[in-house]
Amino acid sequence: MGWTPLIWDMEKNKVLIIGSGEVGERRALRFLEADAEVIIIGGTVSEKLLALGVREKPAHKLQKLVEWADLVVIASGDEELNNKAAHFAGNKFLNRADHPLEGNIIVPTTFWLGDAQISIFTGGKSPLMARILRKKIQETIKEEDILQIELQHYAREILKELVPHQRKRRDHLYQILNSSEIKELIKAGKLEEAKTQVREYLRSQELKINQD
Repeated sequence: MGWTPLIWDMEKNKVLIIGSGEVGERRALRFLEADAEVIIIGGTVSEKLLALGVREKPAHKLQKLVEWADLVVIASGDEELNNKAAHFAGNKFLNRADHPLEGNIIVPTTFWLGDAQISIFTGGKSPLMARILRKKIQETIKEEDILQIELQHYAREILKELVPHQRKRRDHLYQILNSSEIKELIKAGKLEEAKTQVREYLRSQELKINQD
């Protein structure tokens, strides 16, 4: 099976989670944060999840609920229930926390650093190493890197209005990224001053941008 990472807009999508334990709860919280509609069957759903809008349904409605779902997540310790859910899912999007490579959707270790969302997938070989790699990445990426994302977005939005050719916009963005003066401002946490320097740079390139 050939795996490739994608980002899925889960807003208003329907997620059925089999299992209400630690893994099921983590999955539920994740999809709730993405504005999905979440139903859990199997076990007892925590008051926390119920308060956040998760609905609890009985296991005897499994087949009908699988038909309802856009994504089925299997995360229970009941092998028989898990296998039934997988059978009913057929060609639906299926995430199997119990046997990850037997589904067709992986939910990787994911975290945010500012506006950067980072996911790690070890092919199901080592969730422990995924957590260790996460810590290493968090230690490596600095606040100035996050501010550069914001600054590049700011410059890119201006350039979209002024420069029709993508390659030329990219050249300008590289110039901004590699500017030693702008780097120093970002390193000092001075984002607004860095934006001012971006505007000055663009004017120096004879691009007519609006005065702020």
